[in-house]
Amino acid sequence: MAEKTASEMLKDKLFINKKNGFTNCDDEKWEQVTDFCEGYKIFLANGKTEREAARAALAIAEAAGFKPYERGKRYRTGEKYYVNNRGKTVAFVVVGKRSVEKGVKITAAHIDSPRIDLKPNPLYEDIELALFKTHYYGGIKKYQWTAMPLALHGVFAKKDGSVVEVNIGEDENDPCFVVTDLLPHLAQEQSKRTLAEGIKGEELNILIGSRPFKDDKGSELVKLNIMSILNEKYGVTEEDFLSAELECVPAVKPRDIGFDRSLIGSYGHDDRVCAYPALMAITEVEMPQNTAIAILTDKEEIGSDGNTGLNSDFLRFIIRDIAESQGVDYTEALRNSKCLSADVNAGIDPTFKDVMEPKNAAKLNYGAVITKYTGARGKSGTSDASAEYVAEIRAMLDNAGILWQTGELGKVDLGGGGTVAMYIANMGVDVVDLGVPVLSMHAPFEVVSKLDVYETYRTMYEFCK
Repeated sequence: MAEKTASEMLKDKLFINKKNGFTNCDDEKWEQVTDFCEGYKIFLANGKTEREAARAALAIAEAAGFKPYERGKRYRTGEKYYVNNRGKTVAFVVVGKRSVEKGVKITAAHIDSPRIDLKPNPLYEDIELALFKTHYYGGIKKYQWTAMPLALHGVFAKKDGSVVEVNIGEDENDPCFVVTDLLPHLAQEQSKRTLAEGIKGEELNILIGSRPFKDDKGSELVKLNIMSILNEKYGVTEEDFLSAELECVPAVKPRDIGFDRSLIGSYGHDDRVCAYPALMAITEVEMPQNTAIAILTDKEEIGSDGNTGLNSDFLRFIIRDIAESQGVDYTEALRNSKCLSADVNAGIDPTFKDVMEPKNAAKLNYGAVITKYTGARGKSGTSDASAEYVAEIRAMLDNAGILWQTGELGKVDLGGGGTVAMYIANMGVDVVDLGVPVLSMHAPFEVVSKLDVYETYRTMYEFCK
């Protein structure tokens, strides 16, 4: 091999030299990657809603020794507990060696994903077909949700205080549901609409049945038959929809993508692809220096508001409770705390690369991506991490030999997005976004790299320990 020239050696020293992660991925590491991602696929399949993801996370944590939080208890170093917020947001805590006044290490990811919710009064009949009226949740391309199998997940909360769980469409023997679309032969006027208006919000009606009730007298017999089925199976009436949370999600399972099986396609990567690494990291941390908290939260896709979102005081109260149990000032604990806001970024797509600025775009297989700021246009709606904190995270990643990169969410005047980072930063905590690059983000079937998922898990573990 020819010796490097002086300019080549200087470039190696001074230039950024990020490489595809497979450059240094031997068979042993690839086996670790694939084993970790098999667990992730199971988590995805079992957690298609925030309620289900929280429940799946709790099962994993309890198997690792986490116990429900006991208010007033003084927890010792290494003890593990969780705080369950209404079954939709869960925080996992491992008590560290240092006083909490020295700060906590927080990893924060969200477990809600874009979807189609049922309206409070959804069931109707038209032209002897039964349908649900819907209201989409989060930022979606509405046309992507037509003509594909959908599953119905959620709960009916009844007046007597009981809660009935619904999960229809995931098993291969279950029926599924669909939003119908117009055939191309008759879509001349529809085709003149802009892409954003190709399917309108009020056209996201879900087909759920066509068979009339056996008595052929009267009107709305198909609707009556559907209600009869629901009453028999769940003991509900039409009025119970008013206090239900019912969500339609793609009835598809996580699948390996590509001849080489290097990618995972699934619904819900945003942001369960960061939630699972954060969860697994904290379940494996035994005696951290600082108390470690992994919080899996709800409502991020609609602004993080509400009592299960991170714009609530839920996380602040957890840290306050720890501080009070140790007899220290929780405001000082917050000021000394550090956080990885574990959320995804957009991977550059070769088909649509013109929307990205290549030097500052994340690539698949280049590892976990640091996003210094999100927001839109002039960085509106972001915390913009400090240079000092980004340098600290860089050093941690390099010292641990973790594959990482940086990225923005598209060109300056095109891109934009938000995460939970600013809500944690508003508490006085140092925070930066770090997560997995995604193709087809917010689509019913998103794509990530297995290697990036694993490197994100390694990052979370290194940060927490």
